[in-house]
Amino acid sequence: MPSVTPASGAVFDVLDEALSAIGFTVHRFILGEAPDGPTENMVAIRERGPGPHVGFAGHLDVVPAGEGWTASAFEARIEDGRLIGRGANDMKSAIAAAAAAASAIDQQGGTLSFLITGDEEGYATYGTPRIIDWLNERAIRPDMILIGEPTSETRLGDTVKIGRRGSVNLWLTVKGVQGHVAYPHKADNPVPRLARIVAALSELHLDDGTEAFPPSNLEFTALGTPTSASNLIPGEATAQLNIRFNNLQNGADLVAEVTRIARTIDPAAEVRARISGEAFLTPAGRLYDIVTEAIEAECGIAPRLSTGGGTSDGRFLIQLCPVVDFGLPNATMHKVGESAGVADIEALARIYRRVFEAGLRP
Repeated sequence: MPSVTPASGAVFDVLDEALSAIGFTVHRFILGEAPDGPTENMVAIRERGPGPHVGFAGHLDVVPAGEGWTASAFEARIEDGRLIGRGANDMKSAIAAAAAAASAIDQQGGTLSFLITGDEEGYATYGTPRIIDWLNERAIRPDMILIGEPTSETRLGDTVKIGRRGSVNLWLTVKGVQGHVAYPHKADNPVPRLARIVAALSELHLDDGTEAFPPSNLEFTALGTPTSASNLIPGEATAQLNIRFNNLQNGADLVAEVTRIARTIDPAAEVRARISGEAFLTPAGRLYDIVTEAIEAECGIAPRLSTGGGTSDGRFLIQLCPVVDFGLPNATMHKVGESAGVADIEALARIYRRVFEAGLRP
C-alpha cells in the first residue's frame, strides 16, 4: 500500500484486519492538520489476564519512493530471495514479522500491544507523542517496548540499539542591505558575517563522548543567498545545520549556545530551531537480556549493543518504560530498490516470538 509520510487509510486497514483476526482490540485515531498532519495512529491491545505488558512499536509511513525503480515501488515482489518495495526494509517487514509472531504465540497471560504510527519519517508532531498521550489518558503503561527499526548492519542480529542520540535542526539568517557589487559602500554584505559564524560554530567542541555514546557533532547542511547574480550583493545570507548529541547535552542548551555564538558576531542574527528529540539510553536490565537471548538462540551470535545511527521514536517511548530497537539489516533503507531478505524476515518473526513469549512471563 502506498504510505508516504504521513500515512493513513488503506495501509492501516491491512494491519487492522490482520491484528483483529488474532484477538487484538484495535483503536485508530487521526490527529492534526497540515503541514505536520493529519496523522493516523493505531494502538492494538490483546490482554489475557494478569501479567507483564510487552509493547511493539513501529511506523507504517515511508519516505517518498524517488526515481529509478525498475517496477512500482508499491507493488511488492520477490526476486532472488528478497522482498523488494518501498518500506520492505524500513519498516513494514518488521511490523509484519511482529504480527506473525503475535499470531504464533500461545498467550496465557499478560498484555501484548502494537503501537503503530503513520508519521515517524516526518516531524512526528501527531505521531508517537500522541500515542503516548492516548496511553496516559487511559493509565495504560507497558513494562517494556521493542521497536522494529532496522538496526542490524552486516547480518541479522549483529546490532541492537539501546539508546539514540538527540537531534536538533537550526536555521541561521544574517540580514544585510542589497546593492551593486561596484558600489559596496551603498550596501551591507551579510555573507562575511555569516562566514564568521559558520567558522566559529565549526570550531565548537561539544564533548568527547561517553562509554555508550560517540562525541556530539555539529554539521552544516546548507548555505545560501536569495540571488545567483554575480554582480549583486545579497540582502541576506542563510545557513542550515544539524546537531546530533549524546546524553551529556540537551537540545535547549545547544540552541542557546548556537544563538549566543551567532549573536556575538552579529547581534541581529536570527536563529530558528526545531528539536527532533533528546538523547536517551535504556539502562541494562530484563529487556536487554530477553532480546539478546532471543537473538543468540535464533542467529547464534551475541549482538553488539549500540547507540549509533539516527534517532527513532524510542526518544519518545522512553518516557513510558525501557525501550530497545531491533530489526532487519539496514543496508537498503530509504534507497531506490529498497529490499529485505525473505529468510531474514522469517527469522525476525521467530526472534520476535521469543521476545514476546519471554516478556509475557510473570
